Amino acid sequence: MKRACAIVLSTALMFGSSAALANPAATAAPRVSILLDDYALPFPAEPMITQGTTMVPFRAIAEALGIKVTWNQSRQEITATSKRQENAPKVVLTVGSRQAKVNGQPVNLSVAPLTQQGHTLIPLSFFSQQFGAGVGWDQKSRTVSITSPRSDMYTLGFYALSSFDERAMLPELDAAAFGWSRIDKEGNFTISGAEYRWPQAAGSITPESIVQDAAAQGTLPYLMVYSGDSSGELTKNLEDPALQEQTVNSIVDTAVQKGFKGINLDLEGLGWSGDKAKAMSDYNEFVKKLSAKAKANGLKLGVVLHPLNSAYTGYDYAALGKLADELIIMAYEYEGGKKPEPLNKVDEAIRLALKETSKDKLVLGISLDSENAKSVNAKIGLAKRYDLKGIALWRLGIIGQEAWQAMHQAIEFKG
Repeated sequence: MKRACAIVLSTALMFGSSAALANPAATAAPRVSILLDDYALPFPAEPMITQGTTMVPFRAIAEALGIKVTWNQSRQEITATSKRQENAPKVVLTVGSRQAKVNGQPVNLSVAPLTQQGHTLIPLSFFSQQFGAGVGWDQKSRTVSITSPRSDMYTLGFYALSSFDERAMLPELDAAAFGWSRIDKEGNFTISGAEYRWPQAAGSITPESIVQDAAAQGTLPYLMVYSGDSSGELTKNLEDPALQEQTVNSIVDTAVQKGFKGINLDLEGLGWSGDKAKAMSDYNEFVKKLSAKAKANGLKLGVVLHPLNSAYTGYDYAALGKLADELIIMAYEYEGGKKPEPLNKVDEAIRLALKETSKDKLVLGISLDSENAKSVNAKIGLAKRYDLKGIALWRLGIIGQEAWQAMHQAIEFKG
């Protein structure tokens, strides 16, 4: 694990005066902002400076980094262990004591943990040393920047017709959704057409061999089924029971015959116009039928959804979360998809989804069309902060080595 250097922010640095040096007693610091993975982290109590050391509310950072915290009132003792990192230390801190225990061994602290407004504050540098979080300080903006440690996370990559050049990334992913099928303008399921079609072989490499190799390497292959509703094709399918039944059967039969281990349903545009309540109900019924048949054939089911803070509002996250193995939030295209997605909108999309379904069902979709090496890790940081199931990358073919390498600093990919 990559360990960050400890950081001690002196009182002189924070206040820029000799008077501060003359009084080493605990002093309330000017307001300090805290960024976790480049996005503001709310705090229940203000960070402060005491004896030249930055003290921060422990639980707020710990829980955002997936660290389990327990509090013993009678002993005034905190016990913390990371849920995400293998071989993470067990840390025990006691309010008022300058000696902590790490895996049972004593470790001295620069300042003893203290309480403020009912919350326990600890030295930020100690947090960095023991849990591998990178820490930085910007004097001008009075901002502490924390980078979460590299951790294991479920990763799914979308694979399109033009993803062939980055197929070498497949073995490092936990799952891949192959966009080779769709519902056409007549409402029929198909693997042929102008896009989202079954690709041609490239010499000895066939679509079937790519799927088989992915499965053999431990990357779960999903058959992705796409449709929009620009010509009413999706609405037509959902409102025709016979056509819907035919579609469900065709999707599952194709997935089984072609060697896929799951189905990834990306049906977009619901609720954009017309009766939203009916669209929700019709889609729930469709997914219910598909889920039952998929499970009967040993197939996983993932459902791709517009975020709840987008213009597309025809999805019932609560019902779909009970039917599918995972829900992928397409938290992008907020501002045209030409620059990194605003973190506050992505954050809102996650929080709205969490009101409807559990975190272990949610996968944060990240579009490499709009993100760069730095900004994609900020999105990964949000997925970590809310302890989501994982992330989904749109798409292989446009990731690029710079972003791919940067992601490896945040995630322990399986390969």
